[in-house]
Amino acid sequence: MLEVRHIRTGYQKTEIIHDVSFEVSRGEFLCIVGPNGCGKTTLLRAVAGILPYQGEVCYDGTSVARLSRLEIAQKAAFLTQMSEVTFPYTVRETVLLGRYSHRKGLLSGYSKDDYRITDETLERLDLTSVADRMINQLSGGQLQRVFLARAVVQQPQLILLDEPTNHLDLSFQLQFLDYLRDWMKESGRAVLGVLHDVNLVRSYADRVLLLQNGEALACGPTAEVLTGDRLQTLYGIDVRRWMLDSLKKWEDGNKE
Repeated sequence: MLEVRHIRTGYQKTEIIHDVSFEVSRGEFLCIVGPNGCGKTTLLRAVAGILPYQGEVCYDGTSVARLSRLEIAQKAAFLTQMSEVTFPYTVRETVLLGRYSHRKGLLSGYSKDDYRITDETLERLDLTSVADRMINQLSGGQLQRVFLARAVVQQPQLILLDEPTNHLDLSFQLQFLDYLRDWMKESGRAVLGVLHDVNLVRSYADRVLLLQNGEALACGPTAEVLTGDRLQTLYGIDVRRWMLDSLKKWEDGNKE
């Protein structure tokens, strides 16, 4: 579905990503893992066609460079940590905006299908009860579900995630990622995302790309890539030992 070949990108004259290559197949969640400042968001922005780059990014064999912004929007949706609330639209109006790439023309209105898909998505994400509420009145968890709904009604084949669960409590994080996993399995879709929590990565990612200083340290199946040695190289601490010590404290606490 997605092929990234020898991509180099950055800002102004500073190269942040150095010769990175990877693929994302249908029905797959590939997670990008790395410390702050390693280039994860920069890489996602290039894949989304937002940043210029050297190398090649292809959706279903077609180079992004040959696609219009509208065509890219029909193939991929980009969901960030927390989108800005610029205008006080209602929840339904905000989600409906995700259908813009399917409109027949700039002056055409939304179709019956647009409204049907929007309402079905609101129901699936448990947003029907707040559909007529202004989005600036929502909690952080509700708001992030609204932006997920807007991405889903876009009906892309690929969703790009930039730490989308950072502002959510644990319950919302799990609900959010459970929904994405179910969505991804429908019709062979895929997810390329950035997550910081290694436990969530182990639970949800099929494959992992480890990024260090803008270079790919490793890429492959999650269990093979997320080793103690690699994580220590990546973060400079013994992540595995820290997690085992934390688990032991939970176990010891349950014995009391």
